Amino acid sequence: MTRRTLIATLSAAPLAAQTAQPALYAYVGCYTTVQRSARGDGIHVYRVDPRTGAWMHVQRAGDLVNPSFLAVDAGQRHLYSVHGDETYATAFSVDRATGVLQPLNRAETGGRNAVHLAIDPSGRFLIVANYGSGSVAVLPIRPDGSLADATQVVPLPGQPGPHRIEQTGSHPHHVVFDPGGRSVIVPDKGLDRTFIFRFDAASGKLTPTEQGAAIARAGSGPRHAAFHPRLPVAWVLNEIGSTVTTYFWDVDRGSLRAAQILPTLPPDYTGENTAAEIAVSAGGRFVYCSNRGHDSVAAFRSDSRTGLLTSTGWTASQGRTPRFIGFDPARTFLCVANEQSDTIVIFGADETGALTRQGSPVQNGSPVCVAFGAGAA
Repeated sequence: MTRRTLIATLSAAPLAAQTAQPALYAYVGCYTTVQRSARGDGIHVYRVDPRTGAWMHVQRAGDLVNPSFLAVDAGQRHLYSVHGDETYATAFSVDRATGVLQPLNRAETGGRNAVHLAIDPSGRFLIVANYGSGSVAVLPIRPDGSLADATQVVPLPGQPGPHRIEQTGSHPHHVVFDPGGRSVIVPDKGLDRTFIFRFDAASGKLTPTEQGAAIARAGSGPRHAAFHPRLPVAWVLNEIGSTVTTYFWDVDRGSLRAAQILPTLPPDYTGENTAAEIAVSAGGRFVYCSNRGHDSVAAFRSDSRTGLLTSTGWTASQGRTPRFIGFDPARTFLCVANEQSDTIVIFGADETGALTRQGSPVQNGSPVCVAFGAGAA
């Protein structure tokens, strides 16, 4: 769908329908550098029609190096970005009427190549995974939304996994708060561990739990994780092994116990693959994982009592290298960012969890993340 078509789609809707609910904005992070073989050129902002799912381009925030993973705060007034291969994170203000970004400042993460970030439930701290230097950092968020430099940098200890290229040391890849906001889990691709920390909401301090880390099968490469919204269950996607592990979560002890490991690939697929992203549907009924190589989204049904998974099939990502998948806030559609084919494809899911493409792909250079924000009503 072209930009002109998108605009026409929006303009054709009755004014009352357009103003009946708050605007929805999509923020797309990307890679920009030659070292990443990238074609991206900054953070792109789109207005999303909540009725049709059509995307209309609003802004390009340029002059940014690899603004990869993004997060929007609960008040929908600030957006934060980490920058691949760099040592800082950036804060932006958000105009809720238009979705437009304005830079506030940047702050040091205390490490190299930050690849993921999460805002604590109080909105006072940003937690960052420094993939390149094997650490997790805490950056205070000031009252005006700007960032302060890291006040705590926690090195992640352990023996590297067996992969000679991907597991030369600690490589934390994700930061996830548990549903109660008391704990943070950090999958580490390099050490085959998922680290577990208690989070002090007053000080922002991270403290390892008694378990410290859940140890994965050697060579798995834990990459990303997600919690069930109701059950004491967490799922960890393993990049190198192309598997997903179901863990039972003990909220009081802050511990993970492995219960199940399933492949993210069809049994007859023999090509190369690395798993990338995990997304959970509304109510935790379905879990989706992206495959780079097979170029697909694997779907699993979650048992309503135990959270254990059953594979239900695969859907082609309709592009190359789906690095990111994620739901909109209402969890009505799933975005698939195909990094190497420069497209974001939108899928709807039916009651069985099956995915069907909605509309035409959105063209965006080297997309690696989509974050959503709600505009003013």
